[in-house]
Amino acid sequence: MDTYADLVFVGGRVVTVDAEFSVAEALAVTGSVIAAVGGREDVAPLVGPDTRVVDLEGATLLPGINDSHLHGCAFGMASPPLSLEVGHPAASSLADVAEAVREAVGRAAEGQWITGHGWDTGYLDECVADPSRHPARGDLDGVSPDHPVVLYSFSGHATWVNSKALELIGIDRDTVAPPGGAIVVDAAGEPTGLLHEGAQALVQNALPPLGRRERTDAIRSTLATLARLGVTSYTEPGLGPGGDGIMRGALGTETLDVYRRLLADGELTARVGVLLLPTGMASTADEFARNLDALDVSEGHDPRRLTIHGVKVFADGIVPNKTAWMHEPYVGGGCGALCVGGEIDDERVAEIRAMIRHAHAAGHQLGVHATGDRAIDTVVDAFAAAAAEHPREDARHYVIHGDFLTAHSMKVLAAHDFGVNMNPTIKWTVADMEEEFVGAGRAAYAWPYRDALDAGVRVASGSDAPVTHPDWRQGVATMVLRESKAAGRVSGPEQRIALAEAIRTYTVDAAWQDFADGWKGSLEPGKVADLCVVGGDLLGADPHAIPEMPVVLTVLDGRIVYDALAGAPTGDPRD
Repeated sequence: MDTYADLVFVGGRVVTVDAEFSVAEALAVTGSVIAAVGGREDVAPLVGPDTRVVDLEGATLLPGINDSHLHGCAFGMASPPLSLEVGHPAASSLADVAEAVREAVGRAAEGQWITGHGWDTGYLDECVADPSRHPARGDLDGVSPDHPVVLYSFSGHATWVNSKALELIGIDRDTVAPPGGAIVVDAAGEPTGLLHEGAQALVQNALPPLGRRERTDAIRSTLATLARLGVTSYTEPGLGPGGDGIMRGALGTETLDVYRRLLADGELTARVGVLLLPTGMASTADEFARNLDALDVSEGHDPRRLTIHGVKVFADGIVPNKTAWMHEPYVGGGCGALCVGGEIDDERVAEIRAMIRHAHAAGHQLGVHATGDRAIDTVVDAFAAAAAEHPREDARHYVIHGDFLTAHSMKVLAAHDFGVNMNPTIKWTVADMEEEFVGAGRAAYAWPYRDALDAGVRVASGSDAPVTHPDWRQGVATMVLRESKAAGRVSGPEQRIALAEAIRTYTVDAAWQDFADGWKGSLEPGKVADLCVVGGDLLGADPHAIPEMPVVLTVLDGRIVYDALAGAPTGDPRD
C-alpha cells in the first residue's frame, strides 16, 4: 500500500449527511481529506503501522459542526474571565447582578470600567414578577458609585449602565439618541440607564477600544470553546467600520487583521467565513456604498480556512425591544421600523433596497439582519429586484434570523435559491417571553423551520453567540422538540423538523451558505476531514438527552484539535 490512512474510525455510526443521509460503520482519513467511508472491509487496507485506529464503541461520527452565525471575537469578550457573566443561570435576579458587580468592584483598580454580558429580563425574578420593571441605573449605583458599569443584554441590542457611566459618557436628559437608537427615560425625563439599538454606540465611543492582545485572547478563548463543542466552521457575521462601535470594536475592522495573524501563526482551529459590515444601523445607502467600495476584500493565503463571503446589512432590530418591523402591531401598540436612514417608511424601504442593489451588483453575497415579518418581506423582495436588475449566478443571499419569515418570502427565497439563517437556541431562550410582545400565536410561529423547509428554502442554523451559547446539541433538540428553556412548554409544534433535517442545518446546508458544500459539510471521500464525534448513538437518542451527549473528539482538516478519547480503546478493523 503506497498511502496509509492517518486516522481510521470503526465500530460506530458514521452519519455521512450525504444526499441520502446514509449511515456507515467506518471512515478513514488520509492527510486532510476523507479517504474512505463504508464498512470495516473498506478501511482495512488503509491501516498502516502509524495509523491511529479509533474504536468508536457505538459513538456517532458526524461532519464537523458549522455554526453559521457566531460573533467569535465578541463571544470571547463576553465570556469569563474577560467579562462578568450576568446571564441565566449565573444571575436569576437584579439582586444577583448587583452582587456580581459588587464583587467585581472589589477586585477592580480605581476608576476601572466594569463590564458584563448576558442579562435577560425573561430570567430576572423582579422583571418576571412585574413586566413593567426593567433594569435601571439605581440597581447598580449602590454597589458601584465610583466605577462605571456597562452590562450588555444577551441579545446585544440593549445596554444597561449605572449613573457613573452615564456621567462619563455624557448622557443626560437633554441628550438626543442617535438615529435608530433610544435612550430610555423615566416619567421625569431622566435616563434610566438603558440604551437600545444605535444608542449603544454612545457607550462604545466612551470605552477604551480593544487592543490587539485583547482581541487575540478573545478569539483564542472562542476557538477553544468551539473545539470542545465539535464546531469546525463558523461565520463571523459583520467585521468592518460598522462594527467599530459594537462591544468596544469587537466587530471592527481590526478584528479581521487579528484573524489573519492567527491563521498565519497556525492558531486558527476552525474555518472562519466573514461578512463585512460597511456601516452600522441608521446609515444611508450613499454612506453604505462609499464604505463598502473602500473595504479591503483581499483573501488570505488559505481561503478554505479564512475567507470573506460577503456583506452584512442591518434592516431592523429585535422583537423584545419592539424594534423589529412587523406587519401587525405589537401587544401594546407600535410596529417597529427599518433601522436605516430615512424619515418615513417609504424612504427607509428605498434606502435598504439601494444598499442591497449596490452590494449585489458589486458581486457580494448578502446576509441581512431582518427579524420582523415586514422587514423580511422588504429584504427578500429587494434581493429579487437586485437579481432581476443585475443577473448573477449563485449569489446565495440570505436573511439573517428570519424570526417571522412569511409564506411570501419563503416562496421568493426558494425561487431564487436564496436562504435563511435561523437560530434555534434563541428560540429556546425567548419562546416564553415573546408572548408578551407579539401574542401567543406569533410567538409560537417564530422561527418556522418546518414551513421553510417544506417551501424549499435553504435553511442554516447558528447560535448568534454571544446571544446564546454556541451549543448545536441544544439547537438540534430545539428544532426537533420546540420546547422552551424557562418553562419547557412546546412552542409551535407544527414547526418541528426531523433529526436528520436539523443536523443538515448545522452541516451541509451551512456549508452551502459558505459556498463550500462541494468540499465540506458531509462525510464523503474527497471532502475535507472536518469531524465531530459524539459519545453515544445520536440517531437513536431521546431528543431531550441530546444536549447532554458529550463531544469527545474534534478534527479539523485531518488534525485533531480536541481529544477526550486519548487512551480510549483502539483496535484493528481487520479483526
